[in-house]
Amino acid sequence: MNTTANDVTTRALSLPEELILMLLNEENGYFHQVPGWDLNCAVAGAVLAELSLSSRIDTDMESLFILDGTETGDPALDPVLSEIAGEPGQHNAQYWVEHLAPKAESIIDLTLERLAKLKILEYHEGEFWTLSRPTVHPDSLDATIEESRTEFVKTRISKAIFDNEIPDPRDVVIICLINTCDVFRFIFQLDEVAEKRIEFYCRMDLIGRSIAAAVSHNMAAPLFRRSALSKKIPTVPLRKLMFSRDVRHGNLPALFADLANEYGPVFEIRPPFSERMIFLAGPDTNRWVHRRGRMYLRAKDYFSDFERVYGASGVLPSLDGADHFRLRKSMSAAYSRGRLAGQLDQLYFHARKFMSDWNVGDTFAATPMSRRMINAQISPLSVSVDSQDIIDDLMVYKERALLTHIVKALPKFMLKTPGMRRRSKAVDKLLERVQRVHTPAQRAGKPRDLADDILSLHASDPQFVPESNLRFALSAALIASVYLGDAFSFALYAMASQPALYARIQSEADALFGDGDPDGKDFTLSAIDMTHRFLMECLRMYPIVPMSIRNVMNSCVVEGYELPVGSRIYIAQTASHYMSDVFPDPFEFDIDRYKAPRNEHLNPGYAPYGLGTHMCLGFRWMELQLAVNVLMVAHYFTLEVSPSDYKLRFSPLPSMKPNKKLRFRIVERRREIRA
Repeated sequence: MNTTANDVTTRALSLPEELILMLLNEENGYFHQVPGWDLNCAVAGAVLAELSLSSRIDTDMESLFILDGTETGDPALDPVLSEIAGEPGQHNAQYWVEHLAPKAESIIDLTLERLAKLKILEYHEGEFWTLSRPTVHPDSLDATIEESRTEFVKTRISKAIFDNEIPDPRDVVIICLINTCDVFRFIFQLDEVAEKRIEFYCRMDLIGRSIAAAVSHNMAAPLFRRSALSKKIPTVPLRKLMFSRDVRHGNLPALFADLANEYGPVFEIRPPFSERMIFLAGPDTNRWVHRRGRMYLRAKDYFSDFERVYGASGVLPSLDGADHFRLRKSMSAAYSRGRLAGQLDQLYFHARKFMSDWNVGDTFAATPMSRRMINAQISPLSVSVDSQDIIDDLMVYKERALLTHIVKALPKFMLKTPGMRRRSKAVDKLLERVQRVHTPAQRAGKPRDLADDILSLHASDPQFVPESNLRFALSAALIASVYLGDAFSFALYAMASQPALYARIQSEADALFGDGDPDGKDFTLSAIDMTHRFLMECLRMYPIVPMSIRNVMNSCVVEGYELPVGSRIYIAQTASHYMSDVFPDPFEFDIDRYKAPRNEHLNPGYAPYGLGTHMCLGFRWMELQLAVNVLMVAHYFTLEVSPSDYKLRFSPLPSMKPNKKLRFRIVERRREIRA
């Protein structure tokens, strides 16, 4: 199949591609939820049907055999064709559907990749997919590519079902596969006549009938096999934790890596007087969570108590499914790299203002200084107010709420002490300030910020984003200073403790800022190659959020272990950061990991921003702001670690940060900071 983006008829698309387009659910940015085995069988059936329609194979109810072994040119079809040709003896369609189903994930990946290259589908971070924005067809003045696709896929199938148009053989196969997957009722509103017509079409074509029968037969099998084949989840003895060096150092990713290497990718810990904790750790479980987690895991159960602290319900971290996708899409521009790149002049101004008081000989506590420097930028950029006087209260209150309701390391009354009640008022102060400056007259002529987007969404749909959620949504913008600030403190430590790397970062910084302030387009990967790889290694060795929490909503088997419905799962996505088979010599700080041919980050084992649908929405913003701050510090100052013999230790809860002993000392002011 030699197809270009301008070839827009679905006759240029394969049946697997048509199947994927039929299954796309634009409301939630993913695909109609066909259980994994069912979907795999349907994809395998589509591949076989495509090979049959292209006269490469033929099939009857008893056997499937080669007619023409010539390659099709489609990387999703040719390996299957080659495998069938190389198989001794003949097998029926059911055998081949079952045999190919475990390989369906790679077929789906290739299919999605091709649809994206054809600009039919658009990929969004977090494993979301939508139809690409309409593009005018070069051969038509009144049609668009997307309109043509819809006509030839969903609309074409709709006409066959509802308008009694006789479908061609490939349409019959699609109808059979979709019907076997039992998702027609989610795609169309079916009446009795339409349902009978679908049943009739599914009996019309031999290839469609045989593949549908094979898919249908295999759908039930895993349900019966699962319990018999699932393995017992191993339990980690508490003494293993008590004597762990990683526990003493607070290095949770290294701890989880060690446990996974000894006990496997799924293990449990049973704390005294508490519910068992089931952990997933390693690149294989990361891949499963990233690709399949949305079907089996949800966030709202563990997050509901925390959001209620702010009087909220249904905020972005606690939503799943279509509502989560809708809110994520609505807020994506506010958290984008482009939004920050358009306001770099303000970022430079606030960074310089904060550093202007630094003098040679000054010493700063790493974590508070880093958090306040980042907040001095985030607060005016995201909510257009100064919050330096209340940010400490906001941070302390938020961390106490996390320790109480998420980590559950403290009893609930610890959030209601007089000190915490006083600090909780900072949330209301922030809300008042933001609302006071976000009136039409006050915002006229000013660049749009995050608060504008949140308040606009509330005004347009107060049921979707109610007023009760504003306290959380607006304060969360500043709480990002905790995470980005802690990442900044780790980066400064890594830079200050490695003078050779520090000098190379200073060279890149001087080249960028030497002739004036760079704009957004100047921060290319080539311009900051060394700094970019340095920060990637910082995020690997010092991930801020080392794990995620979810509850199992549908029974599932991961790496042979069954996760029961209702159980709480701790996804240690950064455990693989310290696994030697993923990152050789994982305790070695090595920025060349991210250069070809090594490219050690190009696998599910590198996950500093989380996985799947709840992957950090603002990580592109974070990457740019972190790079700018590191480069500006390097351009103006030389820092050193204090005390000089300090050995890095972590404070791991509620998120990873350097312990309180880490300080930075200003040893050189390389140039004056201009106003």
